[in-house]
Amino acid sequence: MSDFTLIVAGDPGQLTGGYVYDARIVEALRATGWTIDVIGLEGRFPEPDAVAAHALDSALTALADGSRAVIDGLAMGGLPAIVERHASRLSITALVHHPLADETGLGAPEQQRFRISETRALAAAGSVIVTSVFTARRLRDFQVPADKIAVIEPGVEPGSLASGDGSGTPRLLCIATVTPRKGQDLLVEALAGLTALPWQCDLIGALDRADTYVAKVREIIDEHQLGERIRLLGSQPAERLSEHYRQADLFVLPSHYEGYGMVVTEALAHGLPVVTTTGGALAHTLPDGAGIKVAPGDVVALRDALERMLEDPETYQRCREGARACRDTLADWHAAAAAFGQALKRSDTREATR
Repeated sequence: MSDFTLIVAGDPGQLTGGYVYDARIVEALRATGWTIDVIGLEGRFPEPDAVAAHALDSALTALADGSRAVIDGLAMGGLPAIVERHASRLSITALVHHPLADETGLGAPEQQRFRISETRALAAAGSVIVTSVFTARRLRDFQVPADKIAVIEPGVEPGSLASGDGSGTPRLLCIATVTPRKGQDLLVEALAGLTALPWQCDLIGALDRADTYVAKVREIIDEHQLGERIRLLGSQPAERLSEHYRQADLFVLPSHYEGYGMVVTEALAHGLPVVTTTGGALAHTLPDGAGIKVAPGDVVALRDALERMLEDPETYQRCREGARACRDTLADWHAAAAAFGQALKRSDTREATR
């Protein structure tokens, strides 16, 4: 029997923040001797179809009584009845990056449906791991008691220092799946008001998750005739991401909401100053002094922050120095994985004494 089985929605190798977190934790735990099975579920998520429901039920049915199952919130939030069905014989831990109900662009009926569904699923889980203090607090609205939650923030790999220093033509970098929650349309609009300044901007992230939104971003780029200054590069392998970080002068993440914002920490690991928002956990993920934070959805404030970074050398250098000072304070993935493993062991003790 493995130490635990991690169950995720779809391909476990996806290069988005939540999947990278899951993969890094598994890799680091395996390096210390843990045996872990990883299952990627077929079907549609987070609004599950019959294929998804069957896949989760089959995965849990195949586990022996008393087995540990860690289920990513994207895979379980819409299927509470299946989690409830197996909760009495398995040790189930929910891994929540952010509530499904908080996704940008949902209507009120969808938000309510997810809130009810997630509340049930989280109640059935024996314990819950979240990736930020913000998400732990957010789960109060889902009736999850504090003593059931462990906060395990992401680690980060040490990165080579970015070579950019703000001189020449500044290179702006945004790494995020191109979806409404990430706010790339706002970034393009903000940059459209700064065409008198020199800059280049690379948008890196999957282009196949929200076709209508991707088309909208492309249209805004074309409308402002920014095709030679803003590049949509799609997903990039890890080695190429490191090179993009190294060559950049400034990292930008205009998200409406993040459950943590791992790419901000990765930018800091390369000594890059950051412009981001206060959406969700981002207000805490970016330390004061390492960049500028603005209200989510505020194009004017985002433009002003970018203009300060591009036009005011003192502001840029102060934030660059602040970002570099953060590098030695960042925890690595081995520390995060050790805390993750301890959280699972504590949950076993908690369940045994109930």
